[in-house]
Amino acid sequence: MISDWQNASRPVNEDGKQYHIQCGTGDVARYVLLPGDPNRVEKIADKWDSAKKVADYREHVTYTGKIGDLEISACSTGGGGGSTASALEDLAEIGCDTVIRVGTCGAMQEYIEPGDLIICTGAVRKEGSSSDYVIPEYPACADYEVTQALIEAAERLGYTYHVGIGYTAASFFCGQGRPGVHGYSQSFMKKILPDMKAAGVLNFEMEAATVFTISRLYQMRAGAVFTVIANRVRNDFSYNNDATDKNIQVANLAMVILHDWEMKKKKAGKRYFYPALVNEK
Repeated sequence: MISDWQNASRPVNEDGKQYHIQCGTGDVARYVLLPGDPNRVEKIADKWDSAKKVADYREHVTYTGKIGDLEISACSTGGGGGSTASALEDLAEIGCDTVIRVGTCGAMQEYIEPGDLIICTGAVRKEGSSSDYVIPEYPACADYEVTQALIEAAERLGYTYHVGIGYTAASFFCGQGRPGVHGYSQSFMKKILPDMKAAGVLNFEMEAATVFTISRLYQMRAGAVFTVIANRVRNDFSYNNDATDKNIQVANLAMVILHDWEMKKKKAGKRYFYPALVNEK
């Protein structure tokens, strides 16, 4: 039960639990997967060697467990930048330092098929939340080690994937150039898809820019992998549970790879990962 909250600036209860995710120090691992949908957290955790639910409050469901000797957690963010920022704030406060956004998206390049994966190296910051943290010119960039681990994981699993810039919107409909109810639209909305397609942007989604920006500001590592469920240029839509499992598999394996690279960096006395470290004795 929620009670005895202290400190209006950063609310924590008498048990040391953070306000939004209801977790305290020791409840989550350093490595955390971030789906939007609370129902996907258990699905992610089912693929671990062990797992337990540690919190369930509002849109934030959290599990912690292990894959081999890797301690890992998953925490749902809900949809959009606001709730994602709240989860990230709490996770950062209690020791999380590596996150991977795991979600679905709509592609805006014709060659990308539903069921493919997109690994985002950065995101166009149109979700609004990141603007409350830093000037608009500050880039939303994924961490290069996390991105490389996601690529490595997708290769090992044999999945079709694309790597590039995404577009983080503030809403599912008008913010992504779709009409609202009764065909509501503004002229600028009609330009979003063709302009971003021409700029080589790969996909629409709603959280990556928030994750990338806040993580970078708080010295956390962040990446993102999405399963494509729509091609907006061709107006195709295909939501398949087997296909959406791909991003879960890739994200879990990427965390294992990152953990292995951490051990190699530590052994070599290096701060940054580079490919040759894999083969060093």
